[in-house]
Amino acid sequence: MPLPHVDTPVVARPSRLHSAWRAAHRPVTGVSRRLQLTAYAVPLVVLPSSLWRLPAAFDEGVSFGERMYIPSLSIVSELLAFTAIGLIAHWGEVFPRWIPRLRGRRVPTKAALIPAALGATILTLTFTILAVVNEIQGTTIRGDDLPDDFPGEAGGWEAAWFYVCYTPLTLWGPLLGVLTIAYYKRRRANRSAAT
Repeated sequence: MPLPHVDTPVVARPSRLHSAWRAAHRPVTGVSRRLQLTAYAVPLVVLPSSLWRLPAAFDEGVSFGERMYIPSLSIVSELLAFTAIGLIAHWGEVFPRWIPRLRGRRVPTKAALIPAALGATILTLTFTILAVVNEIQGTTIRGDDLPDDFPGEAGGWEAAWFYVCYTPLTLWGPLLGVLTIAYYKRRRANRSAAT
């Protein structure tokens, strides 16, 4: 049976979730496409390691506390990674309307810059420098020898899968550092232009 003729096109209204998603990712004026891609890459470089650790929550002998901790670590890691988008988005410069008493006010530059700079430094030291050095030396962060059940020591597909999932994590700190410097320069230029 043929469909009835429609004279006016149907226009789909975006859902609230879709609108919120677009608003959260919309960059401010002056952010290059390269910086946008850098910011969007941050949650993506964290995602493989977050997904890799989830099956460990269901291993035999894992306590209830560990079952809660492992997924929580993955969720918190992704949420922290998502905050990098705030360094290019409107909500990183003006408080969103859902924050009481602060809605619509400008975010103080230092309120975003200090945590971002500290995060970039800590992540670079931990995942980029320390993790690589420890892997080469075959030690843990504390200096102990890697245990035999360490995923990278298992060999075969298990080790390959571990490295595929955790190697992108080495980029988290440096990418956040690039975004932090760009945020500082943009906010400083905007402040200079306003005066």
